[in-house]
Amino acid sequence: MRFYKNKQNHKIAYKSLKGRRLGIIFIHGLLSDMNGGKARDVERYARKNNLNFIRFDCRGHGKSEGKFEDFTMSDWKKDLLDIIDNVAKGPQILIGSSMGGWLMMLAAKARPQKIKGLIGLAAAPDFGKDLYNALNKKNKKEISTKGITKYTSNGFSYYLTKKFFIEAEKNRVLRKPIRFTKPIVLMHGLKDNIVNEDVPKKILNNVTGKNVNIIYLKESDHNLSTETDLRMITQSIEFIKNLIYKAK
Repeated sequence: MRFYKNKQNHKIAYKSLKGRRLGIIFIHGLLSDMNGGKARDVERYARKNNLNFIRFDCRGHGKSEGKFEDFTMSDWKKDLLDIIDNVAKGPQILIGSSMGGWLMMLAAKARPQKIKGLIGLAAAPDFGKDLYNALNKKNKKEISTKGITKYTSNGFSYYLTKKFFIEAEKNRVLRKPIRFTKPIVLMHGLKDNIVNEDVPKKILNNVTGKNVNIIYLKESDHNLSTETDLRMITQSIEFIKNLIYKAK
């Protein structure tokens, strides 16, 4: 494991493989980290196919610096752009899991020349409003009066701040057309009880490019971590990789 130190002297933890020019960056979800099963499976694929690969922890997650509640979508977007600009080499395919799917779309808008394809795994863009609506009255009052609240959902407890919701609103991507013409694959489990199955269609309808593909997996949930799911992820990488090489 290595660390990239950003302009704020914060350390961002990452792991990488060196391969051919094409690279893959895996972006984890909210309250997750770079050591999940999907990230490690993609790393095995990258090693086998001699591709560059990076997985990293956003600040406030995993081994990167800081507490979760001190950061927002704007910070995590900067973390991803720092990895793209200062750690990654050459063209990249971004794979974003849940919140990571939101971050990959923000990065695609910010660095369209470097990003050659996107793979969303239960991608969850613009979830700030839905998360706020899920708060109870006590949570909302504490956000308003104290600027922070402790929220519990699906067995996890964590702190949410007023700034988190403000920055989530600022970073919404589905309000305007997403001007991205490279290939996109969106995988979504129909047993996902966190992200609605309509979200991939909303992304499709907002992207200006024509090569947007949605894969619904009937028996899969939000984790997309079964053998079938993992096989579909690597097949999606192959699909985009072949399109990239064909376009050269």
